[in-house]
Amino acid sequence: MPSRFTMPPEDVLRAREKLVLDHFHDEVRQDWDATLSTFPHPHYELIAPMIVHDGDDEVRDYYRDTRRAFPDQDHEIIALRHSHDAVIVEFWLLGTHLGPLGKIPPTGSAHRTRMTAYFVFDEHENLTVERIYFDQLTILKQLLGGLDKRDPRDLVTLARAVAGAVATAGAPPDPRLLTTTPPSLGE
Repeated sequence: MPSRFTMPPEDVLRAREKLVLDHFHDEVRQDWDATLSTFPHPHYELIAPMIVHDGDDEVRDYYRDTRRAFPDQDHEIIALRHSHDAVIVEFWLLGTHLGPLGKIPPTGSAHRTRMTAYFVFDEHENLTVERIYFDQLTILKQLLGGLDKRDPRDLVTLARAVAGAVATAGAPPDPRLLTTTPPSLGE
């Protein structure tokens, strides 16, 4: 593996960037076969809830569940950066909450949440993981903020959503995200 201070040649960076942009585009089109083809082995790590989706079936389930919750899910890219082993994308994720999000019932509210995704490549230039960082509370605040607190129906939805969020918050973190190895920084 090259030094973390050595950037790959421009053609490698361009190929990585194209793959990542194709991945984003195919997700919005909900073309799951094309999206999954960007990985030799699909693997997502959602850092906020400490959840891993590993393998074709788990990632397809993740896509299905998130698009059931947000059928119009889209993104706006803010910035794209390269590192020696990754493409880092800052973006706005947006969508309207029209279906259940885990145990949180649909609120009908829209969200626009700033996120960062690391698309990490191995030494053979295979995409090995999409690691996504975001603030869950920002999403929840927007989803609940659109409810009319004077409408009894919305108050029921609010209570169910809070109960669902609390139940979800009690889930144990995926142990694969807890075991980390510090990098060797002495060079």
